[in-house]
Amino acid sequence: MSIPILMYHQIDAPPARGTPLRGLVVSPGSFARQMFLLKCLGYTGLSMRQLEPYLSGENNGRVVGITFDDGYQNNLQNALPVLQRHGFSATCYAVSSMIGTVNSWDSDIGVAQKPLMTTNDWHIWLDMGMEIGSHTRTHADLTQLSLEAADNEIVTSKQELEDNLGCEVRHFCYPYGRFDATHRQLVQQAGYVTATTTHRGRVQNLDDLYTLRRVLVAQATNLVHFVLKTTTSYEDRRG
Repeated sequence: MSIPILMYHQIDAPPARGTPLRGLVVSPGSFARQMFLLKCLGYTGLSMRQLEPYLSGENNGRVVGITFDDGYQNNLQNALPVLQRHGFSATCYAVSSMIGTVNSWDSDIGVAQKPLMTTNDWHIWLDMGMEIGSHTRTHADLTQLSLEAADNEIVTSKQELEDNLGCEVRHFCYPYGRFDATHRQLVQQAGYVTATTTHRGRVQNLDDLYTLRRVLVAQATNLVHFVLKTTTSYEDRRG
């Protein structure tokens, strides 16, 4: 069984052409059409928590994981109403020490600073049936840190989110998609159930739950491309 886990970042009006990482900003209209198409094709969009029994092989069905990296406020404003309309759920990976601030980790490469969800925003997200995952404390590149510092980013982010937001945090996402076997082990030891990467492809039977591949949905992903990515081996071949 192949399960696509969709990877989004921002759901907002794309910035001007030539802007760094412009491709990671999907317009609200595109996102709405993608979710409508999934519904028409008989798929149910699920958070990582709700996807767990499908990943383990306990359940079978036409399901798609929906994930958002970083915790942008525009996910709440522009994605949440669409998800609710279709009865979908999703996981948003939060940077635990930067709640209510901006994506300052992108400032050096010229990416526009956008608001991240506040504590109140995250409570709304949870109250609407969505899930929060961890994206470290500071959006750190784990491969550039000492083992002790990397462990702190992984462990403390889970603790901070659970303490501050009153929810269980079961799922992790590697910032920038950068990690090695040691980081994978640290994530497992910290008590997470899964970890997602930026490696391309759909999840297959017996895949390692701590190196899960995802399907990137970009600004330029049209509906035909979207169908190919989610329902065929198109993305798997590019993993």
